[in-house]
Amino acid sequence: MKKKNKQYAVIGLGRFGTSVATTLYEMGYEVLAVDNDENRIQEFSDQVTHVIQADTTDEESLIALGIRNFDVVIVAIGENVQANILTALQVKEMGVPYVVAKASNSLHGKLLQKIGVDRVVYPERDMGKRVAHNLVSNSVLDYIELSPELSIVEVSAPNKLYGKTLMETDLRAKYEINVVAIKRGDELIVSPLPTERFGAEDIIVVVGSRNGIEKLEEMV
Repeated sequence: MKKKNKQYAVIGLGRFGTSVATTLYEMGYEVLAVDNDENRIQEFSDQVTHVIQADTTDEESLIALGIRNFDVVIVAIGENVQANILTALQVKEMGVPYVVAKASNSLHGKLLQKIGVDRVVYPERDMGKRVAHNLVSNSVLDYIELSPELSIVEVSAPNKLYGKTLMETDLRAKYEINVVAIKRGDELIVSPLPTERFGAEDIIVVVGSRNGIEKLEEMV
């Protein structure tokens, strides 16, 4: 596998950390995975570039890992909030350019933001929202909240769009949403042209406001 230049370190190999680390590796990036549990390290030994057992709450351990040499560090420790915060703080103080940290709740997230974490993620909360949207709407295939005001949604194209071009539907003006891709069987049309016409079994990927996406769902 050809490796890309940017290097990532993922600290904490629970479900979230494992998913992030393996996905980045499959995308061709150099990935260091770190956990203090020897069993997890052994299970993960052949799935990323390097796997190391270490206590990342210890500054000397982080220095030994060469953590400051990584472009992005993802702190995915979930069970121990204190270890999560202490690790994120030390990684940030060591000068890592971009630090992402997992938070279990809003208070935890605020603390991470206070210590300078560049991006706070809430995997359990976000997954709950995605599942809820999938349950209440048969048309919604996937849902990711980018911010309280903005989401990205994968949805079956409403019947009312069939046969019309992107320009004719005027979704941006009517619903404050942008169509960023259209899935048509095995074909993926990224940044479709205004003249692209919607088909009967198209799946569309849209970015937009919560209100706009709800209006789109109601069209089905």
